[in-house]
Amino acid sequence: MENKSNNSGLKAAVVVLALLLLGSIGYIFKLNSDKNETENKLSEVTLEKATLSDELRSKIAEYDLMIADNTALKDELQSEQAKMVELLEQVEKSKGDAAAMAKYKNEYFRLKREMDNLIIENKILKEQNVALTSSLDSTNVVLSDAKKFNDTLLTQNEGLTKTVEKGSKLAVLNLKVLAVKQKNSGKQIETDKAGRADKLKVSFLIAENQIAKTGAREYYVQIIDSKSNILGEKKTIPAGDKTLTYSFVSTVKYENKTVQVNEEVSGKDFAKGTYFVNVFDKNSELVSKTSFELK
Repeated sequence: MENKSNNSGLKAAVVVLALLLLGSIGYIFKLNSDKNETENKLSEVTLEKATLSDELRSKIAEYDLMIADNTALKDELQSEQAKMVELLEQVEKSKGDAAAMAKYKNEYFRLKREMDNLIIENKILKEQNVALTSSLDSTNVVLSDAKKFNDTLLTQNEGLTKTVEKGSKLAVLNLKVLAVKQKNSGKQIETDKAGRADKLKVSFLIAENQIAKTGAREYYVQIIDSKSNILGEKKTIPAGDKTLTYSFVSTVKYENKTVQVNEEVSGKDFAKGTYFVNVFDKNSELVSKTSFELK
């Protein structure tokens, strides 16, 4: 009886030990599994951190190039670049927290959208500066040939050297001038004869720009005949420390859509030769120009 009791106790002990062993093995397995999962997550976060850091450094370098190439947007570019630099410092100091990394990535995407908008503005400014530089060169040639530099043309010349400050500046396109003879019936007949013309019809387009502010816009149109006389109203507006003399002003209601502008200037005894037409915005900056000839 005593042997049976001992055997039963031994078997029970073996079973308990076996269960403890299995429990220990299971526990060790779980610890190892949790460790692997933690290491995998840490590895993923580390990779995300490295990738995000590289992308931030790349964008900061792009800002350096834009800042060196642009003066009009320099303050905005430097401000946005500083935000990128600050975010990079936060990312590099982070301890591999997945939640923090998600927050940093969201902030990066927001800053990247701001950067994309500035890149668009920068492109527009470059194109407009090229156009303004070309206009300035053409105007200098005309003034040199005519050898008649007056205060009005000097003011215009100075206006041409100014750079465009905002990408929201509206583009004035397709500037055209037609000379017509108006009959008693009101019908207008196009002509290129100075002696027959009694009206000049000026037309241009204000291009669509979704980032520009809506509202009234004023454009000052200057028509200079072959004798350097300014036609029309001959009114003046301040232009820095000088004045701009214009033929007429056109007020346009702008609502982010293309607008067609049509105006007329009446006259008589038009001079023969080449006429120059310039369109200025409210800041007295040249936004479009053309020329035409009357025989």
